[in-house]
Amino acid sequence: FYSAATGVGNPIVYVGSKTGRDGIHGATMASADFEEDADAKRPTVQVGDPFTERLLIEACLELMASDAIVAIQDMGAAGLTSSSVEMASKGGVGIELIMDDVPQREEGMTAYEMMLSESQERMLMVLKPGREDFAEAIFRKWELDFAVIGHVTETGRMVLRHKGEVVCDIPLAPLADDAPLYDRPHVPTEVPAAITSPGCQDPAADLLKLMGSPDIASRRWIWEQYDHMVGGDTVQRPGGDAAVVRVHGTQKGLAMSTDCTPRYCYADPVTGGMQAVVETWRNITAVGAKPLAITNCLNFANPQRPEIMGQIVGCLEGMSQACRALDYPIVSGNVSLYNESKATGGGSAILPTPAIGGVGLMADWSKSATIAFKGTGDVIVLIGTPKGEIGQSLWLREVHDIEGREAGPPPSIDLDAERRTGDLVREAITAGHLTAVHDVSDGGIAVTVAEMALAGNIGALIQFPEQGEACRQLFAEDQGLYIATVEDTALMDFLANAHQAGVEVERIGRTAGTRLIFEREDGDFVVSLDDLRRAHEGFFPALMGADAALA
Repeated sequence: FYSAATGVGNPIVYVGSKTGRDGIHGATMASADFEEDADAKRPTVQVGDPFTERLLIEACLELMASDAIVAIQDMGAAGLTSSSVEMASKGGVGIELIMDDVPQREEGMTAYEMMLSESQERMLMVLKPGREDFAEAIFRKWELDFAVIGHVTETGRMVLRHKGEVVCDIPLAPLADDAPLYDRPHVPTEVPAAITSPGCQDPAADLLKLMGSPDIASRRWIWEQYDHMVGGDTVQRPGGDAAVVRVHGTQKGLAMSTDCTPRYCYADPVTGGMQAVVETWRNITAVGAKPLAITNCLNFANPQRPEIMGQIVGCLEGMSQACRALDYPIVSGNVSLYNESKATGGGSAILPTPAIGGVGLMADWSKSATIAFKGTGDVIVLIGTPKGEIGQSLWLREVHDIEGREAGPPPSIDLDAERRTGDLVREAITAGHLTAVHDVSDGGIAVTVAEMALAGNIGALIQFPEQGEACRQLFAEDQGLYIATVEDTALMDFLANAHQAGVEVERIGRTAGTRLIFEREDGDFVVSLDDLRRAHEGFFPALMGADAALA
C-alpha cells in the first residue's frame, strides 16, 4: 500500500481517534531552542494509547484485505497537514478538506489547531468511490472514529473549508517538493590526535566498573516494567543484540536494532555516522538475520553554528558511505535540531546523535542466535581482526575520566571487512556452526564475554596473547569484531569457511565454571559471575531507588 493520492473526486477519509489540542507545534518544538519557557512547551508532546493503536492496526489490516484503499498514510509530525500535503504531492493532485467533519474531542477547535494537532492513533486514507460504507462498518466494529472529510481535486492546491468559509487556499508545491533548500556554512570537525594508553592497573576492577556503568548496565529494571511478552511474538528475551519477532503464518522472523554512539560522532562525525549504521547491521547479523534497511532520527544542536552544521554534514557522509558499502538503504527518517539552550550560548548542546534503527529478515526464526553461552566446554572464538584502538572507549571515560576530544579518535572502520565478516557470521548461524554470538562494541572484548557469560550463567577461561597491554586488548572498542562459541564438532568446518572468506578467526578460550578467568603470564585476572551480576544488575535499581527516596 502506498501513500500517493490519486483519482480526482475520490473521498478522503479520517480514521482512528478524535483530534485534540495535544501535540500542536510538536514538530516545530522538536527543532526549537529550550529556554526558561521549557515547561510551557510540554503540551506540544502528545500522549499515545497503545491499546487504541492496536485496534487501529487491526482495523486497517482488515480493510487492506479488501480492494477499497487507494492511498493510506499515518498522521505523524504536523498531523493532518503533513499527511494530506504529502499524499497529494506524491500523487500530483490537490485536496479539499471540510474541517467541520474532522472528529474532535475538544470544543471550539480552529482549523489551524485541527491541521497541526499531533493527536495519536489516526490515519488518513483515500478510498475508491462507493466503498465508504464498507470501510466505515469495519472501523465502527473496532470502536474507532470514521469520517469522510474531503476529496481529491485536480488543482494542485490545498483548500480548507471551516464553518462555511474558505480558511486556506494555497499551492501544495512549496510545502512539499519545492520547499527551499538550505546550504548552510559549515566547518569540518578536526579529528583529535591518537591517545596514549594511561596504563593498566587492575583489569578485574575495571571490568566490574564498566559492567555497572550507565552505558552497559542491564536494562532489566526498565523492561520488566511492562509486559514484554504480550502477543507471544517476541522470540528472544530483551538483553541481546537485536529484538527478534516472528511473522505469523510463516517461519520468518524480523530482527530490529537501534544504535548510535554520540561520543564517536563528536570526536569524528564521519566515522561516528558510519559506526551508527554499521552497529545496527552488526547487531542484526549477530542474531542470524539479513539486514535490509534503516530509518534514522537525526538529533543535533543549532545548525546555524558552522561547527554544528559540520557535525551534520560529517555524520551524513559517514552514514552514506556505510549504507552504500553494506547495501543497506535509508527508507525513512526524521530530524530534531536546535537541541541546546540559548541561555548558555550552546554550552548545553547535545552531542551529535544520528540514531539509527535497522531491520532485517531471517527465513527461520527458530535458528536465530542469542548471546548466551549454551554449555560447558564450547570453544570461544574471536571473529575479525583486533587492532587495540582505545580512543573514545568507555574504559577511558569510566576508569580514567578521559572523555571528549581528549579521548582521541574513535576506532576505525573497514567497511569491506565488516561485510565479509558479517556475511560469514550470518552463514555460520544458519548452518548451525555457532552456538552463541555477540558483537563487540561498548566496553570491548571483556564486556562482550562478560555479557555472554551472564546471559548463559556459564563462566569462561580466556587466553590472550602475551604481547601488548592487557587493558588495551580487553577494553578497546575495535569495530568489526564478534565473539562466538563453537562446539568441537563444528570447529574445523567453521575455520575452513572463515579462511575461504578471508576472515581472521582466533581461538581465545572455552566456556567453563562460574568465573571469568583471563590467563596471562604476568598474572591472571579473575571475576566471579556473582560479582559481575551484582554490578550489571544493580545500577538502575539503585538509581531509581535513590530518586524515589529523594521524592
